[in-house]
Amino acid sequence: MQWIIFMLLLFISSMEMLTQNRWKKQASAGLLENCTGCVLCSEDNGCITCHHRLFLLIWRDGIRQYGMCVHTCPPGYFGVRGLEVNRCIKCRSPSCESCFSRDFCMKCKDKFYLYKGQCFRQCPPSTAAQPGTRECQETCEPGPWSEWSPCTHESRTCGCKWGVETRVREVPEAAREEGAACPALQETRRCRMKKHCPGGEHRVG
Repeated sequence: MQWIIFMLLLFISSMEMLTQNRWKKQASAGLLENCTGCVLCSEDNGCITCHHRLFLLIWRDGIRQYGMCVHTCPPGYFGVRGLEVNRCIKCRSPSCESCFSRDFCMKCKDKFYLYKGQCFRQCPPSTAAQPGTRECQETCEPGPWSEWSPCTHESRTCGCKWGVETRVREVPEAAREEGAACPALQETRRCRMKKHCPGGEHRVG
């Protein structure tokens, strides 16, 4: 009787070992699928180091951390090349779709506007939203209008009945440097030329 029990326990133990070995093989096969481009790979954490042309992307699922080797970093990350490993680093702002560094965004997600590397739901004061590019552009307040210029026609100030006169206004240097969207900086209007040309007859145009 003891012999039968011993053989039964041995059989059960053998079946458990066979089942574990089969599971390990399946896990290894699945692991190889998740370790594309890896130099070192872990069953629990995926890729640890990648081939030199690839970036290591690490993300968390609860308390677990996983690694994957990618050719380009996904939205919300930027690539940093290093001596030992190239990494995908996450943009600090969750509203940033692509960034140059952790704190400098280059493109914002929908419903956000980009201004000086940051994402805003509404553009800051003294800026205007550009729907086409989803950026905030500086606005400017030009200086006062100049006096109207002399009335001229084809660069002459006499000899015709009608001409045009022009006035301009300046933009602050800071606004020009920021590429601000400014209102009209020059105006022209029709004017009557009152003077006769010296030594000649008046020509009616």
